Amino acid sequence: MNARAGQPAQESDLIDIKALVHAYYELIPDVTVPEQRVVFGTSGHRGSSFDAAFNETHIAAITQAIVEYRASQGITGPLFIGRDTHALSRPAETTALEVLSANGVNALVDEFDDFVPTPALSHAIIAYNAAGHDDQADGIVVTPSHNPPRDGGFKYNPPHGGPADSDATNWIANRANEIIAEGSHDVKRSEPTGVGTYDYRGKYVDDLENIIDIEAIKKAGVRIGADPLGGASVHYWSAIAERYGLDLTVVNPTVDPQWGFMTLDWDGKIRMDPSSSSVMASVLKHKDDFDVVTGNDADADRHGIVTPDGGLMNPNHYLAVAVQYLYGHRPGWKPDAAVGKTLVSSTMIDRVASSLGRRLWEVPVGFKWFVPGLVDGSVAFGGEESAGASFLRKDGTVWTTDKDGILLALLASEIIAVTGKSPSELYTELTEKYGSPVYERVDAVATKAQKAALGKLNGSAITADSLAGEPIVAKLSEAPGNGAAVGGVKVVTEHAWFAARPSGTEDVYKIYAESFLGAEHLKRVQAEAKTIVDAALGS
Repeated sequence: MNARAGQPAQESDLIDIKALVHAYYELIPDVTVPEQRVVFGTSGHRGSSFDAAFNETHIAAITQAIVEYRASQGITGPLFIGRDTHALSRPAETTALEVLSANGVNALVDEFDDFVPTPALSHAIIAYNAAGHDDQADGIVVTPSHNPPRDGGFKYNPPHGGPADSDATNWIANRANEIIAEGSHDVKRSEPTGVGTYDYRGKYVDDLENIIDIEAIKKAGVRIGADPLGGASVHYWSAIAERYGLDLTVVNPTVDPQWGFMTLDWDGKIRMDPSSSSVMASVLKHKDDFDVVTGNDADADRHGIVTPDGGLMNPNHYLAVAVQYLYGHRPGWKPDAAVGKTLVSSTMIDRVASSLGRRLWEVPVGFKWFVPGLVDGSVAFGGEESAGASFLRKDGTVWTTDKDGILLALLASEIIAVTGKSPSELYTELTEKYGSPVYERVDAVATKAQKAALGKLNGSAITADSLAGEPIVAKLSEAPGNGAAVGGVKVVTEHAWFAARPSGTEDVYKIYAESFLGAEHLKRVQAEAKTIVDAALGS
């Protein structure tokens, strides 16, 4: 933990926006250097122009590759495109539009030149493709999500509206690197002409009443504070307040590509992660002013929930409460619709699902795994420990197939309105029934080689037969729900577990651990986890 974590950013912490944008146009990547290649992680290609990892050359090549990919898949409809508030997002969007226009793709930007949250773009794709058109739409979101201000991000959402799967992203990345290596001669570019528009904000906000009990929130007079953390949801929250007449205050409407108003994250960096107590330090000051205060990251696919009685909720705690509440208050959902969770989310969700008589769908990290279930209604809720989730409409049909931080933030208000209790109070009730787990994720710096080795580690390589005094009952390198590779390992006992996997977005690796036997037992689990993994890696 950095000594300044949770403290306001200083001038020395801020990036030079002009220099960052200049580097975007001036630095030419060398794709023989691994750090400068196009690489799609769990949520697209990310990097900084300062590092020659996110530059005009990259975006032009990626967009050309997307054009070729969508043609190979017979996708001929409009391409929805939106950007967040990062400094590199506008230049990247402009580059993409030049390539899309030259290739004859009908790109649709925001009607009001507003920022576009990831869930709003997913919502737009799904709405178009559900309307009976002869063609299909897809989309691009220009965002590095919660990453620091120096970063840019670019992700592709195919016609199902959610994150592209590995087959698509691998093809796009390989083709983009090939284009760059050959001097970008295959890239078609022109001044954008005939670019269409779409009212992302209006369509999304107007539709919220079909997934959230807005009337209950309004009737109960729930006092809501919303902090966009300088991200793309800023005008959405004010539109929601106006459209539905809610007692909702945007506590900080500031948009600043330097994020100079932020408090620093655990490692001393500016990062817009609403699940981090260090990031949310300024938001926590408002906890007694409202019934609930919420936060979102830069593209609004993540949520943070602050209650007067509990402060900032652990994302796992809130997901468990959301599951308990939703499956008891959505009669339009299929009675056999499963509860979706990622492998590194709390076992409390397993216990809640079991008590509800619902099947648990446990998948690897990455929201893309929930997409098929959300589309056909077989999975009514999908959630990640990193504060990302989405769920179905009241009638059991798909809402978004990407994470929706605005939706989950509004759900907290519905829960308060309907139950008369805060989500943190409801979580306490869950612990009284099912035990009180202690959960922690530790991030540590790792080389790319170390991350690669960990990502390929097989459960059979684990030789230990006990963990923190309990017999090991499972050594997983494939997810129980769908058999897909975890990209790491998970080791399970009766009352505890740990998982180790490399980060898909930063040069760190993550050890997740949880124990239902208390904090001291968790420390034992964490200590032994490192020993077990080191032994398996031969280090």
